[in-house]
Amino acid sequence: MGSGICVGLFLVIFSFALTGSVFASESEETQSKEFVLTLDHSNFSETVKQYNFVVVEFYAPWCGHCKKLAPEYEKAASTLSGHDPPVILAKVDANEEKNKVLASEYEVQGFPTLKIFRNGGKNIQDYKGPRDADGIVSYLKKQSGPASVELKSAEDANGLVDDKKIVVVGIFPALSGEKFENFTALAEKLRSDYEFGHTLDAKLLPRGDSSVSGPIVRLFKPFDELFVDFQDFDVDALEKFVEEGSIPIVTLFNNDPSNHPFVVKFFDSPNAKAMLFLNFSSELGDAFKSKYHEVAEQDKGKGLSFLMGDVEASQGAFQYFGLKDDQVPLIIIQTNDGQKYLKPNLEPDHIASWVKEYKDGKVPPYKKSEPVPENNTEPVKVVVADSLQDMVFSSGKNVLLEFYAPWCGHCKKLAPILDEVAVSFENDGDVLIAKIDATANDITNEAFDVKGYPTVYFKSASGNLLQYEGGRTKEDIIDFIQKNRDNTAQQEPKKDEL
Repeated sequence: MGSGICVGLFLVIFSFALTGSVFASESEETQSKEFVLTLDHSNFSETVKQYNFVVVEFYAPWCGHCKKLAPEYEKAASTLSGHDPPVILAKVDANEEKNKVLASEYEVQGFPTLKIFRNGGKNIQDYKGPRDADGIVSYLKKQSGPASVELKSAEDANGLVDDKKIVVVGIFPALSGEKFENFTALAEKLRSDYEFGHTLDAKLLPRGDSSVSGPIVRLFKPFDELFVDFQDFDVDALEKFVEEGSIPIVTLFNNDPSNHPFVVKFFDSPNAKAMLFLNFSSELGDAFKSKYHEVAEQDKGKGLSFLMGDVEASQGAFQYFGLKDDQVPLIIIQTNDGQKYLKPNLEPDHIASWVKEYKDGKVPPYKKSEPVPENNTEPVKVVVADSLQDMVFSSGKNVLLEFYAPWCGHCKKLAPILDEVAVSFENDGDVLIAKIDATANDITNEAFDVKGYPTVYFKSASGNLLQYEGGRTKEDIIDFIQKNRDNTAQQEPKKDEL
């Protein structure tokens, strides 16, 4: 609708914990902004082609996270300006109409989105590093160097392999040949997600069989069995091995930032997602962890991923799913089609049987809904999930329905305009102007395609459904309604309201 939209991504439910400590205050911005290149549709391709390594931030001026990132990004650009080889940081205002083609081309779905362009833009990867200046610099120095570093000493190996991250190491009798080249190709492809190393001597590595001469790939990880070896050097097989092996049997979500990359991978997975929320320090905490891990291990590789979240760190998830503290301990499963299944007030021995019931199709879907308002007397009527059918589809009225988010700036600007539209139609019993908080209510009707806020639909009295994508003035909206409504007992809006 119109020129601006607030995009909501699923990971926003955890964003407060994932990003809470990585941004500096805007007041810390003390230097000029001359080091970050400003790009747009006219110079983007030409600029990217000039360099082997360019990082581009796609931002929107109204985006709070973008504003917080800006001074850190500038500091990093200043530091990296003298790096050899050059590391170029740039930005594009993706909210500008003329740049929206770029945002679409590079699949920008939220702000800020950062992309790494290599080899004159021939290779493009998502930036997945920190967002503070020092972290950006450290991450990009590694990203601009070789994809895999040679480990020539135990000190090299211990510097790369630690107990907080995923590291992939190739062990080879010689640093040449097809298998070594395939490993290098894998490292280049996945370098934004993992750290890679290679060595001629397995004795240098901190874990695993030290007598092997290779070729072999060893995946080091800070969970489960700590390391796994693999000997198939087909690039696709290697990638599958790394991707599957880097997801814990049970992903932990708490306030420890070292767990956050695995939380991101959990939500990036194509699997259905089971999430157990409890107080980690409760008396039954260990029992829940043990029983949950058993179920997760049995279901590994069967299309269901498992996460266990500490209630203290998971309030964003509670808001997203419409959960309450008095339902804890609870487990909720979300499938790829958006369906949710809930088991509140869980006990450790309930986990296995309830998950089996879910897989057998015996658990009814859970729908999040705000309470139906007792008093709904404002000009713009409030719709909730439980009243959507009655107020919109079964009302026999022409209904303009806004899907909004309370935090969305564009929605706040639209609100008084919709109020004026509603007042204009207050004497017309065939027209209803309504709104629904899409963050607090599950929209299970597939007719609505809500990917950002505000999204506005119009349902005529006879049932025709249209998405409104016109202007944001009162006159634009009224004109649209009059052109698309069913004229059962039509009354024109008040002339003095136009």
